[in-house]
Amino acid sequence: MMIKSDKKVEKVFQIEIVEMLSNLVEISAENEQEALLKAQELYRNEDIVLYPDDLIDTKFNIFKYD
Repeated sequence: MMIKSDKKVEKVFQIEIVEMLSNLVEISAENEQEALLKAQELYRNEDIVLYPDDLIDTKFNIFKYD
């Protein structure tokens, strides 16, 4: 005799949540490369900080499951 079971087997999923922030800053420089380097340095030194109000997109991705 077979016993019917309504129990569902659950799997574990890892969901990656990616938030994209964006802000335009003005940098004075002699050329594009120098402007990029200055902006990167300012960002790394936390002189440029992005805030939750700068949010432009949120994505949800299934990263891995067991």
